[in-house]
Amino acid sequence: MLRELAYNLLGAFLPVSAIFAFAIPLTGKKARWLPWLLSLSASLLAASTSTLVYLEVLSSNTPLVYPFGGWPPPIGIIYEVDAFNGLLGLLTGWLILAIVLYSKWYEREMDEASWYYTLLTGLTIGLMGCLYTGDAFNLFVMIEVLSISAYGLVAYHKDRAEAVEAAGKYSLIGAVATNMYFLALIIIYGNYSTLNMADLALVGRLYATSPLPALLAVSFSLWVFTYKAAVFPNHFWLPDAHPEAPTPVSAALSGLVVNVGVYAICRFLYTIFGYNNALGFYRPIVLVALLILGSTSSVLGAFMMLVQRDIKRLLAYSTISHIGLALTSSSLGFIAGGEVLTLALTATVAHLLSHSVSKATLFMASGVFIHESGSRDLEDMRGVGRIRPLSAIAMTLSFINLAGFIPFIGFFSKLMMYQAFVESGLPILGLLVVFVSAVSLLGYMKPIYALVFSPRKNAEMAGSKIEPVEILLFTMSISLIMLGVAVGLNPGLLTPAGDSLTAQGVEKYVEAYLNVRRSLGGPYG
Repeated sequence: MLRELAYNLLGAFLPVSAIFAFAIPLTGKKARWLPWLLSLSASLLAASTSTLVYLEVLSSNTPLVYPFGGWPPPIGIIYEVDAFNGLLGLLTGWLILAIVLYSKWYEREMDEASWYYTLLTGLTIGLMGCLYTGDAFNLFVMIEVLSISAYGLVAYHKDRAEAVEAAGKYSLIGAVATNMYFLALIIIYGNYSTLNMADLALVGRLYATSPLPALLAVSFSLWVFTYKAAVFPNHFWLPDAHPEAPTPVSAALSGLVVNVGVYAICRFLYTIFGYNNALGFYRPIVLVALLILGSTSSVLGAFMMLVQRDIKRLLAYSTISHIGLALTSSSLGFIAGGEVLTLALTATVAHLLSHSVSKATLFMASGVFIHESGSRDLEDMRGVGRIRPLSAIAMTLSFINLAGFIPFIGFFSKLMMYQAFVESGLPILGLLVVFVSAVSLLGYMKPIYALVFSPRKNAEMAGSKIEPVEILLFTMSISLIMLGVAVGLNPGLLTPAGDSLTAQGVEKYVEAYLNVRRSLGGPYG
């Protein structure tokens, strides 16, 4: 029963959500609630679909495969969900729901809400499609859907020159990036005659003597994925896009969009080119390069936070730092294997979970403070946290989580990273986690001190009654403690996600694909 329901929802999500997206602009300006209700419906569908799909994957211990149109893979497009992308999909579905709920409060800053909700629904489709697809070309399509929606959302306040400039920078380089990925797909298909991810993992075992095509394709692809993840040196768009985008869009960019880049890197370097001969001896070199880039990003982002006065730019550099840590942990495949590799990959997933919930909460809380003070400058926002104490508590708890204090999920994700680095024979990277956390804590103290402990700049500001959106933010911050307690009591809670990228997990991924291909009478079936 659960499998059938999850299977049907997985197939229905894309077309039904697309119908919602196309219907929103038709509602007109007079229907004030309808655009939000349609977008809310799409986000509820995403949350329910991701929940049921993840529960089914966990209960069956087998990836769930949905062939679109009944076409047998690799001819047809499939969705294939294992515990890795299933957990990230679950995170995405529920955070998007929170962002849509918050957006109703944020409408006071909007002049054309229908177009905002159209693009936000498009962003939801792109995010879920990128995570769930089992086809490298369909990943390109979904990256385009995601990117176009993100470009439009960053430029939503089109009367601001800075917003248009930020969106222009983001979109121009982004267009070059996606074209590079398309070139990578041409190379992949020209050499392997398939674009299905599981099929590539299978076919790649036959190419022990010619790793150069795979290296070229992976090099082009990783440039794109590191751009989406905002990893050094492709991080430059994020600090400009965040301040100018609507606050809920900043929450989606930092909390969810950057995850797609890390996910795609892991999928390419572990599932597709991880345990076959396609990349040959170049694979460890690529992973070492990514480890260096991730480490650099983590340090750069932490130090750049210290000199920021714009609260949204400060949070943007925090994102660069934390995604750098996640990428560093996910790159240990060049030296680690077995349980140590599983631990490192589980740490990556746990850190993405920790960072996403924290960062979405922080950006949305900052939106409340910006509305009260009329400024993003921390100097102008002094004491505003006392006016909105529930939002201030949510912000403080989220910063504490990012700093890695017990019993938050952020503590356990960093602890797993530290253990993985030490057990891999790289204790210097364990010290890097501690060092970056210490520097970041100094950066986090700036907004906490300015908003909560500084005297009010405007003495006439008076406390207001608690708004529903603040209850949402407080609930999200409390969930960080609940997740930490859950992982602390059950250390193996997130292990299935890490296991999905090991050799055994990839075998399950390929076997699930082969079973569907055989059942539908596909080629070589």
